[in-house]
Amino acid sequence: MTDTDIRRGTRKAPSGGWRRAVVREISRPPNAVILRLEVPDRVDHWPGQHYVIKLTAEDGYTAQRSYSVASSPDDPLLEFWIERLDDGEVSSFLADVVEVGDELEIRGPLGGWFVWTAGAPMLGVAGGSGVVPIVSMLRHGIHVGRTDLLSLAVSARTRAELPYADELAAGGARIVLTREDAPDGRVAARIAATDLAPLVGEDGTCFVCGSTGFTGAATELLAGLGVDVRRIRIESFGPSG
Repeated sequence: MTDTDIRRGTRKAPSGGWRRAVVREISRPPNAVILRLEVPDRVDHWPGQHYVIKLTAEDGYTAQRSYSVASSPDDPLLEFWIERLDDGEVSSFLADVVEVGDELEIRGPLGGWFVWTAGAPMLGVAGGSGVVPIVSMLRHGIHVGRTDLLSLAVSARTRAELPYADELAAGGARIVLTREDAPDGRVAARIAATDLAPLVGEDGTCFVCGSTGFTGAATELLAGLGVDVRRIRIESFGPSG
């Protein structure tokens, strides 16, 4: 299987229905929670896919939200980095209430557009919590020994607010910070064409993920650098980035 097969529609991404997941590990970085879930008989995902997590109250009221997978397919647990939103009824419950051993109802994997299976070169451009699916791609590239196909540029207000900052830096990502100077000396500023130009290749897919404002700006930068819009795949969500 190659990423060309995916683009042509000759190979469909995996999908799964509702399952019970058991919370096995929890960590709580600032303003977020990382959940690692055991899912019996799960359908292995492709990097870039997402799951729906549903909560059901005692009175039958339900609420559900979609979250990208951060783990690679070879990981025995599914990992989710979830930003805690003060007015988010799902994210605040997951961050503040859920404990190890709890069960959650999840559906997935879902999505077949924003996926990368290490079959072709890729450029990942992400802002804020939009780095999560890119981290899954990075981890998969490391697992299969194809980090040579990966180019990454990520942005956040500060390094402390960038999910998986150390892992992304170790993976060679260009880190752009808007509220403080970056460790490599880059002066605080929004992501620019000069950040992306050295990373743009002649082929492969460009994955752009983050807030609507971020993805719009990043897409304009890529187009200005001569990237065919047919090579760009966008996933926008939330106010982060």
